[in-house]
Amino acid sequence: MVSNYADGKRRFDSYATETEALEAADKLARQIDRRDYVGANMTREQAIEYADAVAALQPFNVTVRAATSAVAECLKIVGDVSNLHAAVKFYAARHKQTVKKPIADLVTELLQIKRARGASPRYMGDLEGRLQRFAADCRKDACNVTTSDIQSWLDALKLSSQSYSNFRRVLHLLFQFAVARGFAADNPVAGAERVKIRNGEIGIFRPDEIARLLAAADEDFRPCLALGAFAGLRTAEIERLAWEDIDFAGRMIKIGVSKSKTASRRIVPIHDNLAAWLAPYAARQGKVWASDSISFVNRERRTSAATADAEAGLKPVKWQRNGLRHSYASYRFAQIGDAGRVAGELGNSAAVVHKHYRELVKPADAEKWFNLKPDAPANVLALAVAER
Repeated sequence: MVSNYADGKRRFDSYATETEALEAADKLARQIDRRDYVGANMTREQAIEYADAVAALQPFNVTVRAATSAVAECLKIVGDVSNLHAAVKFYAARHKQTVKKPIADLVTELLQIKRARGASPRYMGDLEGRLQRFAADCRKDACNVTTSDIQSWLDALKLSSQSYSNFRRVLHLLFQFAVARGFAADNPVAGAERVKIRNGEIGIFRPDEIARLLAAADEDFRPCLALGAFAGLRTAEIERLAWEDIDFAGRMIKIGVSKSKTASRRIVPIHDNLAAWLAPYAARQGKVWASDSISFVNRERRTSAATADAEAGLKPVKWQRNGLRHSYASYRFAQIGDAGRVAGELGNSAAVVHKHYRELVKPADAEKWFNLKPDAPANVLALAVAER
């Protein structure tokens, strides 16, 4: 039996034969001799370093020998101390305490907070539609959702690049919310694939098409079309706009901070043809569009469908997404050739105007666009047939 003081504790080891015991005792004696030699020849700096190590480990009840052995084993795996520290941080992040919260409940809580903070109805409709679709398919707790889960779900939707990015953005928001409230250790969406969105052609309406849309529109929707086509207002801005924001006498529309997408105030001029389209509504008060975002979209579709005229051989005007605003920007730029001025009216940058709207239409078409005023249905039809 040989007495061993490994790890600072006395331990008795047993061996099957006397020879094995003698060999073990001899090996231990050589180790002790080497340690005694090193200890006896330690420099002052080495002694201080050892004392500091002992003091640093004392709160954790770990000896220098045990700590050194553990670190050495870890370094065999990760390579160097900086990698070891990164590995420990990663482990801590993955194993920190989280509260289990089903995805459906997480979605409900996020939507409630967004509503309480005054998010717009259009934004809430988009957020709710996308998140509830995810919640219906993902029955896990938020802390157990992985990047692989997110990627597989997005891929299965078979979306366009733009729609894929929109869903990814909303999911990233959801899990960012979860991390901040302790429902997830990290955001699994961060590792999901990003896709490049290729800008397609800008969809605009021809002068004859906007004439047909205005003629087919219901009375309450016609000013919304005119404001988009001849002032370049965004759909969300039209939905927030009040008649009191339209200065008929001063010939300008005031887009306040609370009604602008970019949260910045701007003034949009009322051109002669827009003034003519809005004149019948000059005495109105309250919101220009009294209904909600969904009704607005439905009215766009209904108006588009109503432009068909079988007798004249006219198919319905195809609705262009953001086409009213794109049309205004294109025709206005062709009309005045000043990107900075157009950008000021649109509430974006001159670079955007140059990139998307330069030379899309001819000045002659711009003249037709801004000269289009309320006409008899026969005149509108004549313009449409002529442009066919």
